[in-house]
Amino acid sequence: MARSDSEPDSKCFERKKPPIYHLLPPDVVSCRKMKTTSLYRKRGKKPVLSGLDVLAARRFAPVKKLSLGLICNPTAVDQKLRHAADLFAGTPGVRLSALFGPEHGIRGDAQYMKAVRNERDPKTGVKVHSLYGNSQTSLRPTEKMLRGLDALVFDIQDIGARYYTYQATMLFCMEAAAKANLAFFVLDRPNPINGIAVEGPALQPGYESFCGAHDIAARHGMTVGELALLYKEELELDLELTVIPCDRWKREMSWRDTGLPWVFPSPNMPTPETALVYPGMCLLEGTNLSEGRGTTRPFELFGAPWLNSDRLTEILQQEKLPGVIFRPIQFVPTWDKHAKTRCHGVEIHVRDPEAFLPFRTGIACIAAARSQSPARFRWRTEPYEFVSGTLAFDLLCGSSREREVIGRGGRWRTMRAAWTREERAFGKRRSRHLLY
Repeated sequence: MARSDSEPDSKCFERKKPPIYHLLPPDVVSCRKMKTTSLYRKRGKKPVLSGLDVLAARRFAPVKKLSLGLICNPTAVDQKLRHAADLFAGTPGVRLSALFGPEHGIRGDAQYMKAVRNERDPKTGVKVHSLYGNSQTSLRPTEKMLRGLDALVFDIQDIGARYYTYQATMLFCMEAAAKANLAFFVLDRPNPINGIAVEGPALQPGYESFCGAHDIAARHGMTVGELALLYKEELELDLELTVIPCDRWKREMSWRDTGLPWVFPSPNMPTPETALVYPGMCLLEGTNLSEGRGTTRPFELFGAPWLNSDRLTEILQQEKLPGVIFRPIQFVPTWDKHAKTRCHGVEIHVRDPEAFLPFRTGIACIAAARSQSPARFRWRTEPYEFVSGTLAFDLLCGSSREREVIGRGGRWRTMRAAWTREERAFGKRRSRHLLY
């Protein structure tokens, strides 16, 4: 009988004696040069199967007869856009006992840094526990929330950046599961900005936060399943961890290559192209520059009322950043920074995604904008992700180094050698945990 596109390759289930069992043997992939052809469109490849698709093809056998808590958001869908909660609740033998909602909530309708309340899922009737409230303690499931469960299942689409908080939620839930002696399953999903490139500085001790819960690169080039393996080993978690991998995903794939539908992971992540620039342009959250929230192109454009967009564009073009060009633009944010005020700035056009370096580009954009008017530019001093006393920009970068260099009028090249050393060090650490 011919196998349908929605069925996984049989090799996903060959491994029999894993120490931390995976359903696919780890395969360390070197950082070779990426091919420029679209693997999905140009070569007629079958679409990638997410961990949820693989689990469904196995009729949920690994999780049957367990009382489950599902950590999810709107991205937890299969190829037919059916939500994991609905699939779990509708499958005989699967006991969905609780849902856990991360930042932005289970339905993805809460804006960034807005508390999410506990509720009951109207479709399944299952209680929803919020993992993003008004304090740091709200970021972790409590002992009461976990009572009566046998296992936690994590199924959320990450976008490949240290400060995108879903993988921090996963880590906190892993720690809670270890403490409560619960099993932990990760339904893996592709890294939408490829699994090869690693970029950005290390997270230094003392700068840990919800937007940097563990020392990984700003652009880590890993899937959430691979991150779970790294976290378990490096933090020495006594945890029964199962990673259910994707099928047919290759590290060099962009999201458009996978054939999978794009579901907003958060309200300001409308496209895979937004995800590509995010590891650099999210840094603007630590400044008084608009990162384009309140527009239809968040993170792909930035500016402020006092900037000269033409001059800013010229400065950035002179930086000769790889894979990107810039266009002067004016925009009026409908909300967030500079709401209803005309901003002058730049739109980022990525011409070569494989060459593009988002973190270096983000630092270059901030340095160029500050150089125009140091008196009007400022770093964010308000509390950020429940942390006071440390500047938001430092939390995002993982230390004060980048801010201090920019404050002295330095450019991104000033820090390139240090970043390269830290990127190589992380590349070695991550290699043992790569599954694809």
